[in-house]
Amino acid sequence: MATLRPFRDYDEKDVINLFAWSGAVPTNRGTVVKIQRGYLATDTSPTMIGAVGASYNNTVSQLWGAYAKVAAAGAGEAALGILLKDVRETDENGEALKFNPVKLGEMDAVLSGQAVPVVTRGIFLYSGAGGASSLMSGCAAHDKIYVGAAGELTITATIGSLTGRLYYMTGVGGNYLQAAGGITSPVVGECLGGVDTNNCVLVKLNFNDYRY
Repeated sequence: MATLRPFRDYDEKDVINLFAWSGAVPTNRGTVVKIQRGYLATDTSPTMIGAVGASYNNTVSQLWGAYAKVAAAGAGEAALGILLKDVRETDENGEALKFNPVKLGEMDAVLSGQAVPVVTRGIFLYSGAGGASSLMSGCAAHDKIYVGAAGELTITATIGSLTGRLYYMTGVGGNYLQAAGGITSPVVGECLGGVDTNNCVLVKLNFNDYRY
């Protein structure tokens, strides 16, 4: 899985704290995410997502979570941003983190169901999955960055990934809608250098301003 290294430069106004993770756990910070269940104005209170542990009569001990959800983006898909924290249920020893919030904070992680910060713009030291075989392998300064498979960044565009997008055409009988095909992936950033010996690359990301 993709991951972020400690070096990063971003503004808190570019961080969204409304969405919980929907997918396999654990997942790493740096995962590119899309909206799976959008936020509604009526989502004014958190939802109960189950008992924190064993359930006993005449007791209430619930875990609370967010309604809105994000999931890993696929190749060429429109994306919201990247996760700033890991999403985990247990620590390195298999101990449940829901019973140890201090350890959860030390690991800079959130529990599944809790809102996970999603950053939409900034500069990050990024490491893709697979080390040298990462989708960012071979990149150079100013190379364009796209959304790759399984929530990773890539320097390879996907053609025809947005076939569901509609656009207006002028034809016999006037304007009509037609599904667009052959469109390349949206550009979500650029490389600020190549991949180093630790398989990391400095990237400048901006999910707020898609370019094609």
